[in-house]
Amino acid sequence: MEYKLGKRSVKKLGTVDERLQRVVRGAINITDQDFSVICGIRTKAEQRKLVASGASQTMKSKHLDGLAVDLMAYSGGGRWELNLYDEIADAMKASAKSEGVQLRWGAAWTIKDFAAWSGATLKFKNNWTVEYSASAEDAMNSYVDTRRDQGRRPFIDAPHFELVG
Repeated sequence: MEYKLGKRSVKKLGTVDERLQRVVRGAINITDQDFSVICGIRTKAEQRKLVASGASQTMKSKHLDGLAVDLMAYSGGGRWELNLYDEIADAMKASAKSEGVQLRWGAAWTIKDFAAWSGATLKFKNNWTVEYSASAEDAMNSYVDTRRDQGRRPFIDAPHFELVG
């Protein structure tokens, strides 16, 4: 099924960097999961409230500079199940790669360029290597494993996508 952004989404998307706008527009055309744009640029006051509530962890958010966007899965209304965001993230990754844009996903913070991330390269004896193309779910699981290995709690912000650099 083909989806398109609604008027409110287009208005919010218009507040962010043009590269990110192109990525989101590309993603809505290829996604298997409908979504809307729920946040583009934010004021410092809005960001302060989000930090105070625990919904954000920094006052250095890329939302303040129009370099981030939050998307909401939509299926008869807004939905928050993580598996729906894996589908959106896969579309955002493909669109960012197509646009040549470096992208970070809020459910895989340790992966600096989600658009270029292919998962892992498995190395074997005698210099044999195998690469595989990993999904957004794999990226999120990699982030969670990394944080747990560090003895730290992961901060999953699956609706969040931001430009890198």
